[in-house]
Amino acid sequence: MESSNLWLVIGFFGQSLFSARFVVQWLVSEKRRKSVTPIAFWYFSLAGGVVLLAYAVHRRDTVFIVGQATGLIIYARNLMLISRPRHEGAEELVHTPSPESAEI
Repeated sequence: MESSNLWLVIGFFGQSLFSARFVVQWLVSEKRRKSVTPIAFWYFSLAGGVVLLAYAVHRRDTVFIVGQATGLIIYARNLMLISRPRHEGAEELVHTPSPESAEI
């Protein structure tokens, strides 16, 4: 396979991974009968973003590179937040005002 054809296949593969995240989100939302963002959405985003970034670097497309690199930071951060222990930060969710802060 010629090098340019290989990169075209890589680009389409990355786009397919990236697009699959929407299919996954849609199917899970339909199953639960409400809009949800499953963890698989973020993994597909990350995988597709990495492959598309490689493709963008190969093409030397600065706009595409910046867009994909920025997205990768967001996808990775969301996976980090999801992987944090559930009990960590639970105190932040429950706000009980102290007697001193209560205004009459």
